[in-house]
Parts: sequence; C-alpha cells; structure tokens
Amino acid sequence: MTKRRLLALLLPLTLLSALYAGRFYFIGTSSALPLGYSNADFGISEQLSSQDKDGDGLDDQTDILQGARAYIATNPVYKSKYYEGGYPDDHFGVCTDVVAQALLAAGYDLQQLVAEDMAARPEAYAVAEPDARIDFRRVANLQVYFAGNALTLDTDVQNIAAWQGGDIVIFKKHIGIVSNLRNANGVPYLIHHANPFQAAYEEDVLERRRDIVGHYRISE
Repeated sequence: MTKRRLLALLLPLTLLSALYAGRFYFIGTSSALPLGYSNADFGISEQLSSQDKDGDGLDDQTDILQGARAYIATNPVYKSKYYEGGYPDDHFGVCTDVVAQALLAAGYDLQQLVAEDMAARPEAYAVAEPDARIDFRRVANLQVYFAGNALTLDTDVQNIAAWQGGDIVIFKKHIGIVSNLRNANGVPYLIHHANPFQAAYEEDVLERRRDIVGHYRISE
C-alpha cells in the first residue's frame, strides 16, 4: 500500500476520533473554537449578569466571555514582561492578561481596581512595595482581590451547574476564564494562556486540575 493511500485511509479516522473526543481544533487556527457541548445539552440555564458595567448592551458575564475570546484571537505570545503602562502594549502576555483583558472589555479596569483595593486593604496583600503597573498581573494578588470583591462560587468542577462561561477560575499559580463550551461530562473548557508550548488557548483541561483555589463571578 502506498503512503498516499495509507494517509487517505487514516486521515478520516483521525478526524472522527478527534470529533468524538470533543477536542478538535481547526488546523492552523489555535484560537478557533473547539467543538464541545453547551449548557442546553445538560439542562443548565445560561448565566447572564444583571449588570452592564460599560453600558454597551451586553451583560457583564457575556462581555467577559467575549472579551477573553477577542484577546486570545490576537494569538498572544507567552512571555513575562514589565510594562510602564501596566497593560501589555505588544503581542506578548501571560495568564493574568487573559483575565485583565476580558474584564477590561466589560468595563472593569483591573489595574485600577487592584491598586485601589491594595491601598484600602494593605494587610490583605503580602506586598511590601506596591506597584500598580505589575500588581494586577500577579496571580496571588488577583486571588486576594477576587476573594474580597467578587461572588465566591463552588470549586468542585463536578458541580457543573455552578460553572458558567465568563467565570474566573484561579489555581495555585495560574488563572483563566471559564468557557461556555463543555466536555462530554459537562465540565467547561478553560480559556487561558499557560505557557509558550500550549496547543490552543481554549482547552478541555479543567477536569484534570487538582489545584483550583478559587472560582469567582464578577457580578450577579
């Protein structure tokens, strides 16, 4: 059997396997949406916020989710840098930038909010010398901020109804935005930027994590 004929036989099988697993990404577009299940597939109502912080006609929950996807669509390159303006002004970024940009799209300036909270509650943060240009891009600081200023939710991923697209999930050394797409068990995908070798920005990884320390929603 020729190599060409063998490839012709194997390719459909490979694609079918990927589709069945619910983890297929369109080749060459790492920010393309994976195929997955929706809330409706599990009888879960879509979470919408009663607030629209930036007054753009989209509720906060939807705005944050769309903001996260808009950011990863720029295909940021993973690299930790310090910026005089705080927010990255180039094509580089880290995990916290996914969340910061998602919230910014909904009208929440995380740089300002964290700086104000640190000034009001310095004892809550283990920061000797605050620096507003970088403090909001550190996971430990965001854990303190969201724990004190957002809705605290269940961290058990098996309680699938408690997880909604646009939620914020924090791990011991990582952070991301919850997707509105779910795997076959109903556990949501994660929109995140973990390292330079990540295959896609939206992944079915949440169910395998054992280091979740916080799950938050910015508004009701």
